[in-house]
Amino acid sequence: MKNQLTLSVMLPVPPERLFRDWLDSAAHSAITGSPAFIDPWVGGQFKTWDGYIHGRTLEMQPGKRILQSWRTTDFPQGAPDSLVEVLFEPAAEGTLLTIRHTRIPPGQAGDYAHGWREFYFDPMQAGYSRKDCMETKV
Repeated sequence: MKNQLTLSVMLPVPPERLFRDWLDSAAHSAITGSPAFIDPWVGGQFKTWDGYIHGRTLEMQPGKRILQSWRTTDFPQGAPDSLVEVLFEPAAEGTLLTIRHTRIPPGQAGDYAHGWREFYFDPMQAGYSRKDCMETKV
């Protein structure tokens, strides 16, 4: 069974804003609807969804790419962290956000594909489509 997935969504905000919001605890919480605690630097830790998801930021290219170690409380004991690469590609409509999730424990890829859509992409599309969210933060 597959242990990786790639998902994309178009969002009506610039890549720099989306990148910044992904790494900001308050903004990440607002766009997903669940508390997030994020250290916004390479080596920084993060916890989202009441600690269900946690990991560390491994690499970043501002406005373009974030690579994180990533795991949930559903990972089998002793399983290595998975990797989540978040790509921010400029587009006429805003940003094509792509998630490349690799090294997923066997049998869990389908659950995480559903989770990325339901708990990230859907709320982000709804939130960023509101007029008051379209303006760039200062």
